[in-house]
Amino acid sequence: MQNKLSKPFYSDKENDWEIIDAHVKRKICVYTPDLMLVKVRFTKGGIGALHQHPHTQISFVQSGKFKYTIGEETKIIEAGDSCIIQGNIIHGCECLKDGELIDSFSPYREDFI
Repeated sequence: MQNKLSKPFYSDKENDWEIIDAHVKRKICVYTPDLMLVKVRFTKGGIGALHQHPHTQISFVQSGKFKYTIGEETKIIEAGDSCIIQGNIIHGCECLKDGELIDSFSPYREDFI
């Protein structure tokens, strides 16, 4: 069984990116069973395919520009913007300008560990 607690401090330079596909990579930062913080870097054209999961998710746009769909609503969000996705709502995004998302999940994404 995987450890359900990360180390208390995260150093970005000491952690490698996990390649998701040609346009998307991520780093798991810190987590407990109740909460997880993840960095996701996209290049233009990258897709976070429509999907759903039971976790509540908050996405903060650290940089770039994204077309986000949450349920029936689609909006363009860019650096400094954020969104919240309730559990089990279908959602996804398309990267319109290279950028990075800071995602938090509650509870943590066990499937990411």
